[in-house]
Amino acid sequence: MPLIPEEPQIHESAQGPRVTPASGRTAPTPRPVPGPRPAAPARPGRPGPLRPAAPVQRTPRDVAPVKPGPSGPIAPAAAAATPQIQLIPASAEGALDAAEEAVDLLLDSGRAPGDVLVLTTGAQHPWAEHELSFGEAAYWAQHDAGDDVFYADGAAASRAGSRPVVVVAVNGGPASAAAAALPLAHARAGALLIVCGDPQQINSVLGAGV
Repeated sequence: MPLIPEEPQIHESAQGPRVTPASGRTAPTPRPVPGPRPAAPARPGRPGPLRPAAPVQRTPRDVAPVKPGPSGPIAPAAAAATPQIQLIPASAEGALDAAEEAVDLLLDSGRAPGDVLVLTTGAQHPWAEHELSFGEAAYWAQHDAGDDVFYADGAAASRAGSRPVVVVAVNGGPASAAAAALPLAHARAGALLIVCGDPQQINSVLGAGV
C-alpha cells in the first residue's frame, strides 16, 4: 500500500486557540504573512579597474649601488674653435710685401677691412709709423674703432684686440721677437692666421709655442 504522509501534529499551546466556524470544523491555522525577503548575497562580478599598488619603499640595501665612472676632469661640451694657420714662405726682406699681398687678397675675397690685423716682428709698417706720429692715443683709437686694417708692432700684440684674421710678417728682428709675436697672434686670430716668413723658423716657433 502506498504510504500516506501524516499531517504534522501542532499543539494548540504553540499555535494559539483555533477559531471554530459554524460548520463545526476546525479552521486551518492561518499562515504567517511573508515578510520582505532578505537580500541575496552579491555575487562576485567581473573585476573592476585595478588600483595601482603603493610604491614599495626600498631600503638603502635594496638599491643597487651606482658604479663610479672613469676618474678625471670632465671634458667640455664643445671644444673652443682654433684658427686655421696658413704659411706663406718669404725672406725677411720680402715678408712685409707678402703680408700686403695677403691683405689685398683678403679684401678682394670679401673680408671687411676691420676684420684684419697685421703684425710685424722687425721694422714697422709705414702706415703704423705715420699714425704713431700723431700720438699713441690717436693711433690706438683707430684700433678700437675697428673700421680699417690695423698695423702694429708684434711687441704690442698683447694690447691689440682679437680679429677674425691676423697676418704676421716675420720681417726681421731678433728670434725672440718672432717667438713672442706668433703665439700672441695665434691667440688673437678668430678664424685665420697667416704667417709670412722663413718656413723653418715659423714651424719651429709654432710647433713649440702654439
